[in-house]
Amino acid sequence: MNQIPKPIHIINVPLDLGASRRGTDAGPSAFRVAGLGREIRGMGYTISNETDVPVPAMETRKTSDTKTRFKEEILAVCEEVANHTVGALEAGEWPLVIGGDHSIAMGTISGLAAHLKKSGQKLGLIWFDAHGDMNRPDSTPSGNIHGMPLAHLLGYGDPDLSSIHGVHPAVDPENVVLIGIRDIDQKERDFINASGVRAYTMRDIDQLGMARVAREALEIVNDGTAGFHVSFDLDGCDPEVIPGTGTTVPGGVSFREAHLLLEECAADGRILALEVVELNPFLDHANVSAERAVTLIQSALGRSIL
Repeated sequence: MNQIPKPIHIINVPLDLGASRRGTDAGPSAFRVAGLGREIRGMGYTISNETDVPVPAMETRKTSDTKTRFKEEILAVCEEVANHTVGALEAGEWPLVIGGDHSIAMGTISGLAAHLKKSGQKLGLIWFDAHGDMNRPDSTPSGNIHGMPLAHLLGYGDPDLSSIHGVHPAVDPENVVLIGIRDIDQKERDFINASGVRAYTMRDIDQLGMARVAREALEIVNDGTAGFHVSFDLDGCDPEVIPGTGTTVPGGVSFREAHLLLEECAADGRILALEVVELNPFLDHANVSAERAVTLIQSALGRSIL
């Protein structure tokens, strides 16, 4: 087992302001019920800290902004997530961020990038998702910020959301890989194609196989960087594997393919952090999605079959 030689700092971010469907705010609780901490400790890791980031409830807030719904609240949460991510790294801890909707990635990744920037280093990024998450306020069909985080991390869109923790951009497109996409808006498609990001659609995975996709992705995210982060949206998996997510798209990554990707990330040895997002236990079947997600996290932490 190729273990990360650091204690783990779990950062729970119960945010659902970035999505239309309620419920991802209960994601961290579902992970706890599924035994995330117990299973990580069972692998021999120490959990040095577990932080709960406070998030306002949608019912106590109003938003009139149709292009970036709940922007101020999401921005404040992401700044807090960035602070905790930087703090974990400075303490020699390995950040494991549990969401929440995918908006939180703007905080996690900005924190990682800000920390590396101090020593003149860059961050690589694997973005596992059914969607591109590269809409911008001027192209979004919904105004939901969880469909925009990657565009903002690349430096586009809203000036505040694209400069969290003082980094702009947080990542360079030549070090970013999208894996598993299969549901893309038309304007977003054009933007992805022009962005310089490497995208592996489900067709690519079908044709090449996940082993080759993982290998090529790791070359891209490690090229000239200090290492890479994995932002893992559970809707990248097929709905038969992970039913408990709000934006399911049929024809996704299989359970074994998802494990293989994360096993390869762990074996590479340069994974700097992981976040897992978009678990909605209210749409789940007896918490099976959280239980399966816990085993996927274990693969990212170096668990092997033998």
